[in-house]
Amino acid sequence: MTTRVGYFPQNNSLWVLRHRGLPDVEWVNLRSLPTGERVDPTRALPSVHSDHLFDGGYDFIGTGATPPVTAQAKGHDVVYVAISEPRIENGRLVVLDDSPIRNLEDLKGKRVALGHGSWQTTLLLLALERVGLGWSDIVPVDAYGNAAELFLSGEVDAWVGSYPYLTGVEQRAAVRELVATDGLFSHRSLWFTRRDFALEQPEELARIVSALQESDEWTRRNPRAAAELFAKDDGGDLDAWEHALRTRPWGLHPISEEFVAEQQHVADLFHANGLIEKRITVTDAVLPELGKLVTG
Repeated sequence: MTTRVGYFPQNNSLWVLRHRGLPDVEWVNLRSLPTGERVDPTRALPSVHSDHLFDGGYDFIGTGATPPVTAQAKGHDVVYVAISEPRIENGRLVVLDDSPIRNLEDLKGKRVALGHGSWQTTLLLLALERVGLGWSDIVPVDAYGNAAELFLSGEVDAWVGSYPYLTGVEQRAAVRELVATDGLFSHRSLWFTRRDFALEQPEELARIVSALQESDEWTRRNPRAAAELFAKDDGGDLDAWEHALRTRPWGLHPISEEFVAEQQHVADLFHANGLIEKRITVTDAVLPELGKLVTG
């Protein structure tokens, strides 16, 4: 039976491996999934990526930290497989340089563009928490493809942007950072699966992890060639992609206590701010024996 793997550019490791190839894998482009009705970003988090793991869509997926939280909140039996090192250089919360917004407190009542349900929701929520604000104190604008244009045109007041997309904006306008990822949260990539797949297909899971480790090492050694894979199929400037890939960590690592604690704090914030319906326990999705699979 062919293993199905979900991928998209935001998980750089799987994107590269998809293009370099892995035998006996059916690749499922997460961007082609039916999105259904978009959730209200003031009241919920989207869950399409994790839902599809349980409706026959695929067996293994790589995302940011938010989808497994929404999966657990919906009662799905997910298992964390591995995490990356922190990706603190990947993005930040910015305003235009001439904006009257001078600090995080000034975001109250303002429109903030972000890819809702991604790491950008986490960064913004943690930034608000730092100054005693909550999700209801701002107006979140769920924007993926047109976030940069909304920001440059002034239709939103601030933007949680990521590289290489921020690079194009910084070339067109002066921007000012309100908060960096560094010091706020680790912003890791992660990989997860269903519990039944982890327990019943350990050799296949080990094969995928090993292939990702090898492919990540290739990317680390060949950032220009890897950037060409992104620029060709996902668009964007080749040099900007190369810069982004050079500044990101590569390699898969076991689930750490530090990550679990951070993930639990974020999940509790999601619940306290009404973005998930029930409180979850992150350790329920951790299988310690998978650590040997990753380090092996």
